[in-house]
Amino acid sequence: MQPTDSQLPPDSAPLVVPVIEEFVHIEKQLVETGRVVVRKHVHVDTQTVDVPLREEQVQVQRIAVNRYVDEAPAVRYEGEVMIVPVLREELVVTKRLLLVEELRIHKQVLHASTPQTVELRREEVHYERVETPPTPPAQP
Repeated sequence: MQPTDSQLPPDSAPLVVPVIEEFVHIEKQLVETGRVVVRKHVHVDTQTVDVPLREEQVQVQRIAVNRYVDEAPAVRYEGEVMIVPVLREELVVTKRLLLVEELRIHKQVLHASTPQTVELRREEVHYERVETPPTPPAQP
């Protein structure tokens, strides 16, 4: 048990307790432990290769027909020739607009005051406090 200040003699010095804290400092150093040398050699060989290629050419011939038909003809073939019909719609019925008349509508706003009879209700309340007479004391 340690003595408190009241238990120490008056002329003695206070007790000093050192507080120690440790720190660590770490450093790293790069150390070369060896080297590697890499060499690359590229060898080139030339070869002749026969590559078969296919090419198709298309020739388009336009032939004017100018004939009215009831329905669109289907694409058809004549031997190796594909025949694709090209159609155009033509309007046969003619429509025109005829202006028959014009309606002119004008809006006019009028303001007028008209006396009206209206019933209005209002309630009013009056009250009066009524005191009760004191009761006489009970007789023995």
